[in-house]
Amino acid sequence: MPSRWQILLENCYEFVYFNIVSENIKKDGSQYFPALFCIFFFILFSNLLGMIPFAFTITSHIIVTFGLALTFFIGINIIGIKRHGLHMLVLFLPAGSPLALAPLLVIIELVSYSFRVISLALRLFANMMSGHCLLKILAGFAWTMFSAGGILTLAHLVPLIVIFAIVGLECGIAFLQAYVFTLLLCIYLNDAISLH
Repeated sequence: MPSRWQILLENCYEFVYFNIVSENIKKDGSQYFPALFCIFFFILFSNLLGMIPFAFTITSHIIVTFGLALTFFIGINIIGIKRHGLHMLVLFLPAGSPLALAPLLVIIELVSYSFRVISLALRLFANMMSGHCLLKILAGFAWTMFSAGGILTLAHLVPLIVIFAIVGLECGIAFLQAYVFTLLLCIYLNDAISLH
C-alpha cells in the first residue's frame, strides 16, 4: 500500500507530466520532463518558502528570474539548432507571408522571440515582488495601528484579517506562477522542436 507521501508525489509527477509536458510538447517531450519537473518544483518551493515569516523569496529578485529564463532560453535554442540546424530560422518568417513583407516580419518575429526571456523573467519577478510588498505594507500598517494605542489597537484587526486572506491568495499565486513559467517553457520548447 502506498503511503500518503507516495500518493502525493505520484500526483505531482502525473500533474506535471500529463497536464503540462505531454499536452504542450507534441513529440519527444518526455526526454525533457526531468528538467521541466525540476524547474516547476524549484519555482513552486522558492515561491512558497517566501511565505514563511522572515524567509527569503529568491524569485522576487529579477536577477534570479532572469537567470532562470535566460538559461532555459539558451538551452531551448541549442536543442532547436541541434535538431534543425539553420532550418530553425523558419521560426522568424511565418508560413504564407508575402516576400515583400519578409524583412519587416523577420525583424518583428526576431524581437518578439528575443523578448520571451524578458517576459518570462518579469512575469515571475513582478508577481512575487508585488504580493510580498503588499503583505509587508499591510503588516507594517497593522503594527503601526496596534502600537498607536486607543481605538486603533482594536482596529488593527482589519488589516490583520486582510493579511491572512492575502496569504492564501499568495499561496495560490505561487503555484500559478510555477505552472505558467513551466507551461511557457514547454510551449517555447515545442516551437523549437516542431518549428510551429
